[in-house]
Amino acid sequence: MLRRHWPLLPLAATVLFLLAPLPAGDATASGKVGPADAASLLLVLVCAVQALRGRVRALTPLGVLLLGAPAVGLAVATVTAGDPYAALPGFVRYLQVFVLVPAAVVLLVRDAREFRLAAGCFVVLALVQGAVGVVQYATHTGASYQGEDIRAVGTFGPGDVMGMATVVAYGLIVATAAALAPGLPPRLRRIAAGCALVLVLPLVLSFSRGAWIATLGAALLVMALAGIRRALTVLAALAAAGVVLVGGLGVGSEMVAERLTSITQVSSAPDQSVTDRYTMWAAAESMWRERPAAGVGLKGFPAHRDGHASLGLSSGSDTAGAGQAYIRQPLLSPHNMYLLILSEQGLIGLVALAGGWAALLVVGLRRLTSGAGARVRDCGLIATGLFVWQLTDFLYADIGGPSTVLTGVIIGLAAWWALPSPGGADPLRAAGPLRGAVAAPGAIPGPADARGRAPGSTGGPIGAGTGARGPVPESSSGR
Repeated sequence: MLRRHWPLLPLAATVLFLLAPLPAGDATASGKVGPADAASLLLVLVCAVQALRGRVRALTPLGVLLLGAPAVGLAVATVTAGDPYAALPGFVRYLQVFVLVPAAVVLLVRDAREFRLAAGCFVVLALVQGAVGVVQYATHTGASYQGEDIRAVGTFGPGDVMGMATVVAYGLIVATAAALAPGLPPRLRRIAAGCALVLVLPLVLSFSRGAWIATLGAALLVMALAGIRRALTVLAALAAAGVVLVGGLGVGSEMVAERLTSITQVSSAPDQSVTDRYTMWAAAESMWRERPAAGVGLKGFPAHRDGHASLGLSSGSDTAGAGQAYIRQPLLSPHNMYLLILSEQGLIGLVALAGGWAALLVVGLRRLTSGAGARVRDCGLIATGLFVWQLTDFLYADIGGPSTVLTGVIIGLAAWWALPSPGGADPLRAAGPLRGAVAAPGAIPGPADARGRAPGSTGGPIGAGTGARGPVPESSSGR
C-alpha cells in the first residue's frame, strides 16, 4: 500500500502537520513557514517529479485554464503594485494556495480510494483539534472570551481563533457527507455519523459565528444532494445532539445563545468587531474604485487602509489566553476574501480567482446531480460540501494563519471531482466500490490477489495500467 500511495504522503502531511502546536505569536506572523506549509511545498515538488516521469493525471484544456488562470491575475497585481518588491511575498503565498497546491492535488490523486484517504485526514485533524478545544473549555485554558479563558482554539492559539473552528468544520462536513453516501459500507457510514455528532461540540465551543453559518449551509446542501429522507434523519440527529449539549447539559448555553442572537443584530446593534468589519469592507471598496482594473497590489491593503477607512475603525482586536499574554492584533485585511481580492487585484484578479471557483462549483454540482460517478458519490458530496463551506466562509473571512494551506487542498479536491481527464481516462471510473459496498449493475465480482489484481488479469494494480501511477484500462478496472 505504501509503495502504491507514497506520493500522497506529502498531501497527508500537509493536513496532519496542523496538529503540531506553534509557539505563541507564530500563528499569524507574516513570513512564517509552518510544518504544513513545508509539507505543501514538498507536495508540489513530488508532483513536479511525477509529472516529469509521466505518472500524473492528464488535464483537459478547461482544467488547465481554471487551475492556471489565477496566476495571470496574480502576476498583473504584482507588477502593477506601487511597490512590486513588497507585493512579491503575497504573490508567492497566493500562488502556493490558489495555483500550485490545487494543481498538485488534482494531478497526484489517482482515484477515489486516494481521494478518500485525503478526506479521512481532515476527519482525524478535526477530531484531535476538537478534543483539545473541548479540554480548553472544560479547564478554562482556552482563548479569552468575555473575560473568561474558555474559547476553544485548539493548538492554533488566540492569535488564530478561527483556525480550530475551520478544521473542525472541515472534518464535520466530510463526516456528514460520508454518513449520507449510499455507496459506502454501513459500518463506515455509522462511524462517520458518530464523528459528525462528536464534532458538533467543539464547533459550538469555538464561538465562531462565521463557522457556524458556513457549516450549516454546507451541511444542508450535502443533505439535500444525498436525498431528503437521509437528510431529515441526519438533521434530526444533529438537532438532538445540540439540544442535549446546550440545553440538557448546559454546555455554554448562555454564551451560545448570546452569540446566536448577535448574528441577527449585525445591522441593528452591531458590536465593535462587526463595526470594524463593515468599516474595512467600505475601505476595500474605496480602494477598488480608485484602481478598478488591477487594484492596489498584493499586500497593499494595510498600507492603504487608513487613507480609505472612516474614524469608526478601532486600532485592533484584543487576544489573550491559551498560553499567550495579552496582544493587540492589528487589522490588516477586510475579513472578506472577495473584497480583499477586489481591492488588491481589481477586476482582473477577481474574475481569474472567483470566476474559476464559480465554474468549478457549477461543473461539480452538475456532475453530482447528473449521476456521473454514481459508485463514488461520496467523493462528490465531500468535495462539494467542503468547497461550498469555503466559498461561504470567504464572505466574512479571508486567508491567514496556518490553516490557510488547507484552502488549496480543498480547491484541489473540488477540481479533482469537477474536471474529468481527456480521452475518457476518468479517475472516477478507475476506482471500484469499497469492500462491503453494493456492486454496480453489470459488475462481475470476484476474488483478487494481495496486489489488487483479479485472477487471470494481465494488468497491474488498480489504477496502474501504464506504470506505477498511470491510468488503467477499462477492462482491468474491477468492473
